[in-house]
Amino acid sequence: MHRSAFGAAIAGALWLIPVLTLLVASGAQAYPDRPVRLIVGFPPGGAADILGRIAAQKLTGGLGQQVVVDNRGGAGGLIATEIAAKANADGYTLLFTSIPHVINAHLYRKVGYDPVTDFTPVIQFVAVPLMMASHPSLPAGSVRELVAYARSRPGQINYGSGGSGASSHLAMELFKAMAGVDLVHIPYKGVGPMITDMLAGQVKLTISSAVPLSPQVKAGRLRGLAVTSPKRSAAFPDLPAIAESVPGYEVINWFGILAPAGAPKAAVARINAELNKALRQPELVRTLNSRGADAVGGTPEEFARIIRADFAKWGKVVKDSGAKVD
Repeated sequence: MHRSAFGAAIAGALWLIPVLTLLVASGAQAYPDRPVRLIVGFPPGGAADILGRIAAQKLTGGLGQQVVVDNRGGAGGLIATEIAAKANADGYTLLFTSIPHVINAHLYRKVGYDPVTDFTPVIQFVAVPLMMASHPSLPAGSVRELVAYARSRPGQINYGSGGSGASSHLAMELFKAMAGVDLVHIPYKGVGPMITDMLAGQVKLTISSAVPLSPQVKAGRLRGLAVTSPKRSAAFPDLPAIAESVPGYEVINWFGILAPAGAPKAAVARINAELNKALRQPELVRTLNSRGADAVGGTPEEFARIIRADFAKWGKVVKDSGAKVD
């Protein structure tokens, strides 16, 4: 009697196994079942915020759940990155970040995260090349002419940046090293004030974000010389790449999505698939190009390789430049 009841219980339990398996599988496929938070480490209105909101909008439509942008500006993205690193690794907190993610770990004396091991790469959303521009009074109409002119006048040509350790500073330091030129650095508190002085002729040269430079170049107030992508950018097809004159030079301010380390593979795969699908839409590509960005996409593994390579690359540039922030 007892043996019969025990056997029936075992049989019932065995019957439940495939049912439970189906329930678990359907639960995994249900991601997300609530809103997703996308942390952006910069205030509203900037490039990171604008591009992050475009990504959030596309994800909201693709996932069927609201993707809410949470701006946590401050310390060049450091605050937002620390928040994201400590968040639950459940796929419901994501970080929209860019190249400062790997630079800050070298630039600041102390950070509360490891940019490589504390995050799971999800997707590179876009690549945004910087632009090399000069004041019209500088007698160089191309990168080759600039290099020749600067070599004949070491230490006599200045360049402006958005501050010590900013991408506009480190990009030019890399150019100096690779082109073999000696330029004098003038740091500003932001690219905006630097451009104001550049328009007045006090600053002769810069490598900075194309977003504020492009209107001045189009108006003829500044001269666009090149972009920092390895080849010509779809956003600026008329400008050559610096690499055409200085082989191997490349500075890409990528923007992409990371999740805390250990995020569910199913969630990472779903987000990656939805954004790759969106990045194939011609309308989105045009929108991104109009803002100076090139659509990228790709696999999490490809994005991980870029992050590791840039972490090593910019560590050396920061060290060689001597830039440090307490």
